[in-house]
Amino acid sequence: MGVTYGKYRSLIVDDNYMSRLFLRQILEQIPSVIISGECVNAVDTLQELYKGETDILFLDIEMPGMSGLDMLRSLPVRPLTILTSANKTYGSEAFELNVVDYLVKPLQLARTVMAINRASELLKQKDTVLNEVQPDHLFIRENKQIRKILIDDIYLVESKGDYVKLYVTDKYHVIHSTMKQFEDRLPAARFMRVHRSYIVAIDKIDYIEENILYLNSMPIPVSFSYRSSFLGRLNMM
Repeated sequence: MGVTYGKYRSLIVDDNYMSRLFLRQILEQIPSVIISGECVNAVDTLQELYKGETDILFLDIEMPGMSGLDMLRSLPVRPLTILTSANKTYGSEAFELNVVDYLVKPLQLARTVMAINRASELLKQKDTVLNEVQPDHLFIRENKQIRKILIDDIYLVESKGDYVKLYVTDKYHVIHSTMKQFEDRLPAARFMRVHRSYIVAIDKIDYIEENILYLNSMPIPVSFSYRSSFLGRLNMM
């Protein structure tokens, strides 16, 4: 088990020495992680983050002075953050801040690797967006016809067994295909899977309420397994 892509500079932030030591021992077992430093409070952490050398921030919530949550709220640009805490009650606050994951102490290797894998996927998407040439259309086969569909017109892809339902501006098309094929073909910068049955156009989301997002007044569920990475993609104030 390990991170799939690249090597990532990780900053450990925790006021408890034993907690920092234990997390360091876990991260040292993951070849893709480079531990770039350790901090014990928010002030030192901010100084490190301003250097711009941190890919993944491991941040304890409960610290003296400024808490981890308050520190994140103070940042104009937030790094990819994995929150850690012995307290399970901060979950809703944590994910409102678009964190990658929320790990409850005592930390476990397998669970920590899962969190790093989520962060690495987001970093990979960021690199892809910077380098990919965006297509403006795709062709679909519907019945006996081959149709050209503009990417700008697509707002939703829904799984229907062996078929997918492709929603465009004022209609939909039913196509014999798989969600994976559409996930691979649609630009990663503009589309994201939020549920095993749904891919959405991020810029066409009307609003989000709890675990439901709305597209053209249609309620679309956001599953827990996609929630953190989905919220991390939003340009939220």
